[in-house]
Amino acid sequence: MSSDTVQQVKDRLSIVDVVSTYVKLDRAGGSLRARCPFHAEKSASFFVSPERGTYHCFGCNVGGDIFSFVEAIEGIDFKGALKMLAERAGVEVVYKGGGREKGNDNARDRLFEVMEAATIYYVSHLSDEAKKYLMERGLEAATIQSFRLGFAGNSWSELSEHLKSKGFSEAEMLEAGLAKKNERGGLTDKFRNRIMFPINDSAGRVVAFSGRIFGADASPEAPKYLNSPETPLFHKSKILYGFDRAKLAMRKLNAAVLVEGQMDLLASHQAGWANTVAVSGTAFTAEHAALIKRMTDNIVLALDADEAGIKAAGRAAREALAGGLNVKVAQIEGGKDPADLIKTQGSDAWRETISHAKDIITFLLDVLQKHTPAQDKFRRSVELVVLPFLADVQSPIAREQYIRQIGQRLGVSEKAVAEAVAKVPMAPRSPAEHVAPASRQSPNPQKTVDRVRSSFAQGYGMAQPSFAEGYGRARQAFSLLLWQESLAKPDIDVAVFRHELEDAIGTEAFDMLCALPDKEKESMRFAAEHAHGKSGSLSTEGALLVRRILKERLASELARVSAARDAAAGRGDESEEERLTAESKILTGRIAQLHVSV
Repeated sequence: MSSDTVQQVKDRLSIVDVVSTYVKLDRAGGSLRARCPFHAEKSASFFVSPERGTYHCFGCNVGGDIFSFVEAIEGIDFKGALKMLAERAGVEVVYKGGGREKGNDNARDRLFEVMEAATIYYVSHLSDEAKKYLMERGLEAATIQSFRLGFAGNSWSELSEHLKSKGFSEAEMLEAGLAKKNERGGLTDKFRNRIMFPINDSAGRVVAFSGRIFGADASPEAPKYLNSPETPLFHKSKILYGFDRAKLAMRKLNAAVLVEGQMDLLASHQAGWANTVAVSGTAFTAEHAALIKRMTDNIVLALDADEAGIKAAGRAAREALAGGLNVKVAQIEGGKDPADLIKTQGSDAWRETISHAKDIITFLLDVLQKHTPAQDKFRRSVELVVLPFLADVQSPIAREQYIRQIGQRLGVSEKAVAEAVAKVPMAPRSPAEHVAPASRQSPNPQKTVDRVRSSFAQGYGMAQPSFAEGYGRARQAFSLLLWQESLAKPDIDVAVFRHELEDAIGTEAFDMLCALPDKEKESMRFAAEHAHGKSGSLSTEGALLVRRILKERLASELARVSAARDAAAGRGDESEEERLTAESKILTGRIAQLHVSV
């Protein structure tokens, strides 16, 4: 794509604009800081520089610009991040050659293209009969159009033939999960006789479909819903239906509403709850919880009121609690699902249901107490049902409040409840992915760092205990230089400081520092800004630091020259001894002139 497009996006969106959409930023000198969204931490180690347009976390060592941030936090590739940010900035994505969002030979891009082509095909084939059914279920024409609902007819391979005519290969259709091989070696469409619901990734690109059985030609033995298989684009444990549309509303309202199916989600969005998401053919997972926690700490479970829905709510609640979310349950009376409730009683009834949601522990206690009024049976039910949920609660304060509530309901001490909770075995869970992908890390920055250390070792002498301190001070001074050079109005004379630092550590070592990876150098800038950002005498501090480094290097050289002179005297080499004596006098004089207090 054109580099102009990328630059236009950067010109219109600041790093603060983008990052503050996901985390709360606080002022820290010239930078802003927050708790890192990529790993769990108690104290803020994530810093953002408005002036440089970059971020860096000292806890997990991730950093970059607005594009790498969106890639990491949304779990998408660069083109997905560019699409998201370009839409937000009002910039048209233009690729090299002047085309608009045309594909290239990249296999992943081709999969996105074939999914988009399939979506257009399904939308164009939405029959009047299917549209009538959807509207009878309570959906409006605008909702049907906005969410791009479509229809797959009864033909065995009509979509496949259409995609072939568009230039897509059989391999691409198979890999995208749109078709499968038949007994004759040809292709059979994956979806037939189904109303089609496109499933998007965080960037709004279609990655999968969910198809609801519909039509007189549909087989009575076919499953009610059929979802795309796992593909390079679609991992059902990591994608929530509607998340691309809901994420900003989730952040604005500081809550997410989780429903079970596509119709429930569409009805909820249509009723004004734009923060609603749904699972896509799988149980709610730790990855789903991590996805929601990027936007909000609060989730309301509004799953179907039948037995399967209640069990699903229980599983989802445990995953959400273990993921650090505050969980509430919206109880729908009469065994209705959200879509039916909204259709029959209106959006006000849905709003009432959500507003009266109870936190998960209170909900469970109320249900159990209602159905098991006998105190001994109630106690046993609490031990079996409620305590496992309480064991998943991450907040110590919330856990203590729940323990107090349970103790009061059972008429026992808080200590007894706490001891019972401690004995509850933790359920195994798959770890959620929080850290940015390794592809955004430098290939092997440690090799370059090691070469720099080796260069310093030659100057300081590896045997000297001061080497580590000297190397650390040299990095500190170089970090200061990098930070000041990045500022429009530096607080020091960067040209003079650069020259003095190079003289102090030697040209070879200075060049090696300059060759450090960009990511390493950006980390050093943030470190210098954090350490010296509030200094009122930066020029003096920098000068003293450079002079101390120079004195230490000269002292190291003096020790080396003195040792060589003594060796020359021992073997009777008067000429070499005289030369080294003169050199040691020069070094001694330079050290005396520095007058640096150590």
